[in-house]
Formats: sequence, C-alpha cells, structure tokens
Amino acid sequence: MEQSLKVLINESVSALQNLPLGELAKAINIIQSVFERDGRIYIFGNGGSLALATHWVSDFNKTVFSHNLSSQSRRFQAIRLPSTESELSAWANDVGFDMVFAGPLQNYLQESDCVIAISSSGNSVNVIKAVELAKAKNVEVIAFTGFDGGKLNQLADAKIFVKTEPGRYDTVEGVHDVILHVIIKYFSDYFDYVCSKQPKK
Repeated sequence: MEQSLKVLINESVSALQNLPLGELAKAINIIQSVFERDGRIYIFGNGGSLALATHWVSDFNKTVFSHNLSSQSRRFQAIRLPSTESELSAWANDVGFDMVFAGPLQNYLQESDCVIAISSSGNSVNVIKAVELAKAKNVEVIAFTGFDGGKLNQLADAKIFVKTEPGRYDTVEGVHDVILHVIIKYFSDYFDYVCSKQPKK
C-alpha cells in the first residue's frame, strides 16, 4: 500500500515540478493589471473545477487581504459564474447547459476584466463558449487545463497546463488547487509589502 501511495504522490509532485512557470507569471501579471485598472475577474468550471472556482473567489476577495482588511480599501473583484445555483439551472433548463457560463458572462463582461477558465480536459463546450465570448470582446483569458490541454489551452493568453494522461482528474484538480494557493500567497505577500510602505495614519 505504501508503495502505491508513493507512486500517486510522486505523480502530483512531478506535475508540479513541470509546470510552465513563465505562463504562471503571465497569469499573475494579467491579474495584477486587472486589479490596477479596477476590473473584475470572472471564474468558472464544471464539477470539481466549479468547486475550485468558488474557492478562488473567497481567496481572491478576502484571504489575499486578511492582514490588511482595514487599510486596503480597493480589493480584487472576483466573481464565480454563475453566481447562484438558481441562475445556473435557469440557463441550463431554458437555454442549454452549453450556455451556463457564456450567458451570465455576457451580462457583465468589460474590456477591463479578465477570465479564469478551469477545465481538466480543456474541451468542455460550455467553458469554450464563454472563452470565445471573452476573446471576441478582447478580454484576456487565463486557462487551467490538464490532459493534453484541449481547445481551451489553444485559446488562452496564459496557459496553466498540467500535462497528464487523459482522465487523471485527481492529479489535475489537485495541482490546480495548489496553484491557486501559490497565486494567493504571492498576492498576499505583495499587498503585505505595499501596505507596509504606506504612511501610518
């Protein structure tokens, strides 16, 4: 059993060690630029990726600023799409499941924003439709993918690609979650530094 566990853990470790760090840096720069121009970050995905998207919203909007909630008046504006389960079911039932992200996104999206699209396969039709909408509006896209990257990896401006065998959702989603926390820690440290340089009131 211990050997089997070691193999599984090493798969995740290897995936982390082979991450495209240049693309991760590009994603961080996109997010930083959106913050500076007071834009919004729209995040979405299916299944486990939807859970990750929900987690991202909490960490972007609050955790990044945990040490500076009183001093940092401007914060990230991260929004999970759809923002409610009733909206998700309405789009899925009335229009089609392929529009559960693109439909709500069309209501809000501005050129000052960015999109974070999460899809292990990179080929989820509803994710691709929302990304194509963003690209048509000249909005930058950060993609989190796995397997072979799929169509999403081809469309994205920043490609966070966790290369695995097809179907390895466990490894891909686990690594995506680690990357989330790396980005959050980066920005938490950044705003700690920025706030430490502000004059005391």
